[in-house]
Amino acid sequence: MTDHGGQPDRTVVERQSDQELVATRTFDAAAQTLFEAWTTADLFMRWWAPKSMGVPLLSCEMDARTGGQYRLEFGHEGAETFAFFGRYVEVEPGSRLVWTNDESDDGGLTTVTFEARGDKTHLVYSERYPSKAALDEAFDGMAGGMAEQFAQLDELLASLGRS
Repeated sequence: MTDHGGQPDRTVVERQSDQELVATRTFDAAAQTLFEAWTTADLFMRWWAPKSMGVPLLSCEMDARTGGQYRLEFGHEGAETFAFFGRYVEVEPGSRLVWTNDESDDGGLTTVTFEARGDKTHLVYSERYPSKAALDEAFDGMAGGMAEQFAQLDELLASLGRS
């Protein structure tokens, strides 16, 4: 288990099994507000790419409905870019998102749940990979990256006056 900061309401990332990674965090915002930050392209672009990676999110297309598709393109203008893409399998506004990661054979299935707890929201992010090897390859980067991403999401929520 990785606990970044050792404080309440911080990101915890752990392996649930040989094929599943889970990150949890409680945010000081309503579930619907968090859901919008995950499903509105201009908001998502402001927090998703960890700044420490130095690879910005150049474009984001989201059709956040069951059967809809998404595409995220990372890189630097004028240089080679790389994309993550897939489709939304399940979308329950304010409550749950499930999407595929179709950019490689090692892409997994991602589930995000938003559980209201008073005026806060407990978020659970789960990635299920097709093999232990695929999770092993992704885990270290995901553990640090998720903590940074969720901290950036906190900053976004604060800037919107919703946190």
